[in-house]
Amino acid sequence: MRKIIIILLAASLLWIWQGSVIMAKTNISFWTTETQSERMKTIQLILDTFEALNDDIQVKLVPVDENDLPTQMAAASAAGNIPEVVEMGSELAVAFGSEGIMDFGAHEAVINDIGRGEFFKGALQLTTSPAGQAYALPYHGWVQGIWYRADWFKEAGLAPPNTWYNILKAARHFNNPAKNQYGILIGTKPEGFAEQVFTQFAISNGAQEFDANGNLVFNSDAMRETLEYYKELQKYTPPGPQTWRARDYYLQGKMAMFFYSTYIMDDLSLAEVAKGSLTGENFEGLGGVGFDANLVKNTKMVSSFKNTQDSSYGVIVTLGITKASDSSKTDAAKRLVRYLYEEDAYVTFLHMAPGGMNPVLRSMAQSDKFMNDPKGIFKHYGKDKIAEIIGGLDHLQKFEIVEGKMFPASGEIFAQKIIPQMIYKTIFEGVSSQAAMNEAEAEMIKIINK
Repeated sequence: MRKIIIILLAASLLWIWQGSVIMAKTNISFWTTETQSERMKTIQLILDTFEALNDDIQVKLVPVDENDLPTQMAAASAAGNIPEVVEMGSELAVAFGSEGIMDFGAHEAVINDIGRGEFFKGALQLTTSPAGQAYALPYHGWVQGIWYRADWFKEAGLAPPNTWYNILKAARHFNNPAKNQYGILIGTKPEGFAEQVFTQFAISNGAQEFDANGNLVFNSDAMRETLEYYKELQKYTPPGPQTWRARDYYLQGKMAMFFYSTYIMDDLSLAEVAKGSLTGENFEGLGGVGFDANLVKNTKMVSSFKNTQDSSYGVIVTLGITKASDSSKTDAAKRLVRYLYEEDAYVTFLHMAPGGMNPVLRSMAQSDKFMNDPKGIFKHYGKDKIAEIIGGLDHLQKFEIVEGKMFPASGEIFAQKIIPQMIYKTIFEGVSSQAAMNEAEAEMIKIINK
């Protein structure tokens, strides 16, 4: 009897041991900067589905404010407990990659599995090192460009605003202050919007803040030419220092062109979203109008324009896989990241912010599922127009990154509003372009020498 009990006990222990092996899971963490509760619920649903399809992996979702990511990552690294997957802006991906935190090989493996040609070139460039290694994988982003009245342009026989010459010609043609109509909206108030618009013009003229060796090259002929062109263009913008709010002129039929990101797509297509721009409360010259249901049809967007080279401006959010001593965790992280590019998961993620989150994969930009967003925004544009807008991701460039190298000083220059202040001085204070650039350069040198 005792023998039988021992045999049964041994068998039960073996069953428990085998069961524990079967049930063993690889645990990984996924840090996201999408901290809003509704978005967290959506991401958790995506992760739950992934776990159901991969029962050997368990993912812990951790929200982290993007401003806190550097300090949180430093603390986690010091404690030996860094997350396996991180969703973050491209600038942070470059910074973490430069610090040796990111797994370049894991990123390359996923990129190659998807197909390098599937990614928009500009999105990849913002996350690639000078040696050609991937700091992270681009995941989604928004594009800035010129939204314009295509019907007005057609009637006037004007070419699309895709070159400096065409932009200025159209701005002059459509500007009619006597009828409270203006040619274009660019940023002239000393804040971030002005720098975003100016940056796209500067890069389209071959002007940069830094060269690939980190030397400050801001005070150049190309930059001065850009500033003088910008000063000329503002003559056809509504009076006074202006920011994005002056989009109201466009939505009320009083402007031919305006700079904005793809976040404007719902304002152009949905009456309930546009209503804040249809009142007479924001500008004396605007009395308010009803929603123009044909405006979205009559609007086109130029996401890339040029003077000496093509230039697009936008923001890329990435997925990064960190280095891990445990190969099973690296494998699990790669499988998760690869899954996040699968159509159902990808579209669900992107639809958290239609227009604000655009795919970095060419095929996804024309996917029927992507086009069927829950607010019904994209159907107002159609596949061809959506693909054209998102295509701006092919030419993305920013001052912060030159030939795969990130220069943190550029971020501080942006934070200090040095360029918008330079623009304001030349337009509203009568300071010459060269003098304003000299002052801006002096402020930049102070930041570099800190």
